[in-house]
Amino acid sequence: MSTETFETIRYTADVVVTTTDGYVLLIERGWDPHQGQWALPGGHVEPGETSCAAAARELAEEAGVYAAPEELTQVGTWDDPARDPRGRYVTVAYQLTVIPGTSAEAGDDAVNVRWWPLADLPPLAFDHADIIAAVTASTV
Repeated sequence: MSTETFETIRYTADVVVTTTDGYVLLIERGWDPHQGQWALPGGHVEPGETSCAAAARELAEEAGVYAAPEELTQVGTWDDPARDPRGRYVTVAYQLTVIPGTSAEAGDDAVNVRWWPLADLPPLAFDHADIIAAVTASTV
């Protein structure tokens, strides 16, 4: 008889929103882990929801930027077992390009939202710098 161990895996979605003039939208986290650090808008995929629908919903809830799921482009999956100190989180990342001047407003779990120049990013939570790097490498 074998003993199997199952790991709890949480499913999330993140969005890299960039402007055509080289800025990326970040939220300031209002909760742990990484409270007070900058991160991509994103969060848990709800039951019955696709990761793309979750990405669009989280973008609207956290940053006040509205996009239909079909406007988002999937850029990859990040699943390093150590990417989140709370346990195993797997995220699917999406990308959206908007025009300069697109309005954004902090909401939900974000305490602040800001457009940052891609060339001068603050330290980022989780592996979000890697996700942004993957997106910008594919658009150059």
